[in-house]
Amino acid sequence: MRVSVASFSGTHPLDLSRELQKAGVLQTYFSALPRSRVTGLPRERIATHPLVILPHYLLRSIGLGRFEVDISWQTTEAYDRWLARAIGPCDIFHVLSSYGLRAIRRARSEYRAMTVCDRGSSHIRVANRLLHEEYARCGIPWRGIHEPAMQKEESEYAESDLVFVPSAFARRSFLEAGVPADKVKAIPYGVRLEEYFPTGKGDDVFRVLCVAALNPRKGVGYLLDAFAGLSLPNSELVLRGAIEPGFERVLAPHEGRFRLHPAVARHRMRDLYSQASVLVLPSIEDGFGLVIGQAMACGVPVIATTNTGGPDLISDGTDGFIVPVRDPGAIRERLRYLYEHPEAREAMGRAALAKVRSLQGWTDYARQVIATYEAALELRHGT
Repeated sequence: MRVSVASFSGTHPLDLSRELQKAGVLQTYFSALPRSRVTGLPRERIATHPLVILPHYLLRSIGLGRFEVDISWQTTEAYDRWLARAIGPCDIFHVLSSYGLRAIRRARSEYRAMTVCDRGSSHIRVANRLLHEEYARCGIPWRGIHEPAMQKEESEYAESDLVFVPSAFARRSFLEAGVPADKVKAIPYGVRLEEYFPTGKGDDVFRVLCVAALNPRKGVGYLLDAFAGLSLPNSELVLRGAIEPGFERVLAPHEGRFRLHPAVARHRMRDLYSQASVLVLPSIEDGFGLVIGQAMACGVPVIATTNTGGPDLISDGTDGFIVPVRDPGAIRERLRYLYEHPEAREAMGRAALAKVRSLQGWTDYARQVIATYEAALELRHGT
């Protein structure tokens, strides 16, 4: 079995490709990143096209990153056209959604490959609906997902043999949208255990941490409302993430009740997690939320909503809590419990650490992916 994997930037397909290489089944990893940014793979297994990502870097370098969305359709299409030319023979072609419709078609027609569309979030139509609702609730204008992009993704779902998603929430969204159940496979993401581990808490402050973009999608406003109703001595709320334009109106009423943490290098994130008493991910729409596993790997219990990968990773009440979306009261109740029961909080942190260590990070993710490939190939060949 030879597997080719494609994504635009690093993200989870690169972690998967590293594990596929270890298993001896990786054909090629395709990316728009410069070759120097693709680490952990032999040079002969890498194919890149960095020219298509260059406009994004240029916008960020001059402080205009907010305009990336205006060029994303053009760069996505340019990457797909290159990918369709670049792919070669393989048994399985696995591509991140929105980046590979042309390549999927060539892999199927020319190489008879089994094709996998990898969607890191909920079904694109469901995501668009949830986000429209949430931006309206926050009073922030939002133009929605580009209609041609939604149509393209739906074609990828339809024309692929399998659709991979990272959570039960994401899978339900596909079934809700009418995609056949036997086509959609939910495999939760891993965590780099060599990168995320406890480094020790340096004080006795009850620290509530949220690591997420500060925008309506991540539901940060509900966490702010929850914390505002607590007034707990020796406690603080720390937000780590870039503020999306317009979201200042949600943050403004809570000024003085939270602290914005500056950006830190990824290899220092374990220190930030380790200083937390609890991580909260209050997302309205989140395919998984890698921060859940990262915090748990640092021995921190997590409160996450049903619309994340939390239910796939957290045993409610044992190593964290699952709460409904848009429910600051539920978040407040769990925060109060963790504050008032430090022994239970520490036990939940230990359970969280044991949970993620038992899952063996990205190795277990790849093992499940490979098993799914093999089962699908056997079914195709009638064996």
